[in-house]
Amino acid sequence: MAGGVIVDTSGGKEYPGKVTAYVIFASIVAAFGGLIFGYDIGISGGVTSMDSFLLDFFPSVYQKAKLDTSTNQYCKFDSALLTLFTSSLYLAALVASVCASTVTRVAGRKWSMFGGGVVFLGGALLNGAATNVSMLIIGRILLGVGVGFANQSVPVYLSEMAPARLRGMLNILFQLMITIGIVIANLINYGTAKIAGGWGWRVSLGLAGVPAIMITVGSLFLPDTPNSLIERGHPDEAKEMLKRIRGTEDVGAEYEDLVAASEEAKQIKHPWRNILEKRNRPPLTMSICIPFFQQLTGINVIMFYAPVLFKTIGFGDDASLMSAVITGLVNVVATFVSIIMVDRAGRRFLFLQGGTQMLACQIIVGALIGSVFGTTGEGEMTKVKAVFIVIAICFYVAAFAWSWGPLGWLVPSEVFPLEIRSAGQSMNVSVNMLFTFFIGQLFLKMLCTMKFGLFFFFGGWVIIMTIFVYMFVPETKGVPIEEMVLVWKQHWFWSKYISDEDTHVGKKPKA
Repeated sequence: MAGGVIVDTSGGKEYPGKVTAYVIFASIVAAFGGLIFGYDIGISGGVTSMDSFLLDFFPSVYQKAKLDTSTNQYCKFDSALLTLFTSSLYLAALVASVCASTVTRVAGRKWSMFGGGVVFLGGALLNGAATNVSMLIIGRILLGVGVGFANQSVPVYLSEMAPARLRGMLNILFQLMITIGIVIANLINYGTAKIAGGWGWRVSLGLAGVPAIMITVGSLFLPDTPNSLIERGHPDEAKEMLKRIRGTEDVGAEYEDLVAASEEAKQIKHPWRNILEKRNRPPLTMSICIPFFQQLTGINVIMFYAPVLFKTIGFGDDASLMSAVITGLVNVVATFVSIIMVDRAGRRFLFLQGGTQMLACQIIVGALIGSVFGTTGEGEMTKVKAVFIVIAICFYVAAFAWSWGPLGWLVPSEVFPLEIRSAGQSMNVSVNMLFTFFIGQLFLKMLCTMKFGLFFFFGGWVIIMTIFVYMFVPETKGVPIEEMVLVWKQHWFWSKYISDEDTHVGKKPKA
């Protein structure tokens, strides 16, 4: 590619070892942290489309959607209070992820997961028992704290446990669990919406406690990563753990690199200050731009409000929920494509292909919705066009699921040096949650104002982010996590921020 965008990563070290059953077990258990995030994404959109829930907490929205038949199709669900219920979680997750950085670094990755699971469980119980909007919002805030801790610690844990050649595959288990959580939530919503008496929404919200229990209990059985053990002053335990997870006694080279990285990390007393240094400019940029762009793909517009969106374009209540189930299943299946391809084709290929496919689908969806409702919001969706919209959305979701979905968590979690890794991941989560909050809070207002042009709006951002990847995101597949500085050093643009002294990889720590 022009401009020297491709970086040769073939020179990365190949440490001895194999993928052990122990690593697979630990990775799957840790990835349960993604279930709580995915379940919430799926459940909130379905619940807010249930008449009984709207009648209990947001009667004005219900009346506007049901009683005023002349209401503009784009504006039926435009309610600041309703969107605050959905998006308050993400503001809480933003703040919590900053606190989680310290917990993850000082106490270890597993205890950050444990704490997140406990708090999320409390939020689920409060939401399930809610009798007023205040209880709902407080419950959502607790859920947000749990999500902040889990999203901060799980990707880092998975990246550190995995051997370099399969780091992408194992890290994407987190995204896989998110997609599974979304599907489970959609299926539960489809069932609970049929419960007579109008209390099905309580079941939907309360069952969020199940994935919370899974990550809470599961984290107690997780081992610490060798990186974390060394960082916290347990070198002998770290070496034994490294032998166990790599399935070999020959871990000397990898262990020395981990120790060298830890020795440098110990010189850093203020990681949040150090993250701003010139040599950390490349990974810092990734941790800000990638989650920012991930939210501006428009995916949460689809996944948050899939039932609402499908209802808006003409589907009935049951049909809209089932359509959300269909897109959720597509999400899960397509994530397996990423698991298979990420360490073969590489991160860049998936980013670029996924961006191109998402853009095409957004143009199709926007054009079809515009052809029916125009700018007035008045019109009747034919079954043929509705089917084409669902198909286009499924192709869009598939493209996201094998590109920006998993890679938005993978790449930022694997590019930071040990001394600022926790702070860097907190930056990633904070930016992700901040813009998830803004998109969640503004989406219904944007839909009401921009109408079908909203899809073209997100399509424009997909063009920008695809160009960004082409020019500035290097390939990181197969590169040991403590050697990532060499990737920046070889890059046509980022190399100017990395001095020769910064490429310390492989040096033994000073006595």
